[in-house]
Amino acid sequence: MSVATDNRSRIRVGTILHGDKLDTIPVVAHHGFESIGLYLFGEVARQIDWPAAAEQVRRGIGEADMVVSTLSIYVNALADPADVTAWERAIDNAHLFECDIVAGFTGRVVDQPVHDSMRRFTEVFGELARRAADRGVRIAFENWNGNGNWWRGDWNMAHHPSAWEMIFDAVPSDNLGLQWEPCHQMMLLMDPLRQLREWAPKVFNVHGKDAEVSWDKLRAVGVDSFEPDGSLTWARARTPGFGDTNWHGVIDVLAENGYRGSIDIEGFHDDQHGGQSEFTSQLTALAYLKLCRGIEPVPNPWERG
Repeated sequence: MSVATDNRSRIRVGTILHGDKLDTIPVVAHHGFESIGLYLFGEVARQIDWPAAAEQVRRGIGEADMVVSTLSIYVNALADPADVTAWERAIDNAHLFECDIVAGFTGRVVDQPVHDSMRRFTEVFGELARRAADRGVRIAFENWNGNGNWWRGDWNMAHHPSAWEMIFDAVPSDNLGLQWEPCHQMMLLMDPLRQLREWAPKVFNVHGKDAEVSWDKLRAVGVDSFEPDGSLTWARARTPGFGDTNWHGVIDVLAENGYRGSIDIEGFHDDQHGGQSEFTSQLTALAYLKLCRGIEPVPNPWERG
């Protein structure tokens, strides 16, 4: 077996669970998900009782072959000291989950350009990176743009490779990386596979969320075209297996770069397969991503001895 093939088999396929859905872990484990990424947003991330949550997770997993891939807290630590504390608490309690990745947004100085947020980023995440390193924890930044852009926004700077270069230059630490997914990049008309080939060594966790781009609509209405709810007219989020991403290629690149993390399916975004079909959709994505990872080897019957 080649090194790349061996690395493919080490990539787990799991799902993301919100903090109020931990009671569903036994069902998720029963259906073959191999990892769970915990997802906590805003006030929930600030107030969670980490030891109690860890105990609930341990009971839910039981004897299943499942791991906690990430503790993900989505807050703005550059704007609110309470959110810095939320990061500190997550880092300090990651060991209770046998987890070494705490993920989330970089934050940003609200409604200021990315480059004007870098001084504050360096102050906050310089200290958080050291705290995490002391505890054997890695920090991974989600690549959603937070409905912002380079010039304005209120959640996250880590949505563009140019910002990644600035971030990792400002705090040059081996335990800072990315929580990457192709969906957000496709909605910015970037080629996710080309991007991953360059940035794979910095990818600590992958979200299994896809996108579908309607090139006909894009050519008709242009990039600055939105539905009344604020969603893009020419692109939409999809569950893996129903979108445009080459997941075989994604897993190939990850394996070639020695990735041993997980791909955690981020559900509740595909308007074609949501509602009562949500879990069915995720199970379809689970089977699809496992197939992309590679079939289980069976010995050739004509090769004996």
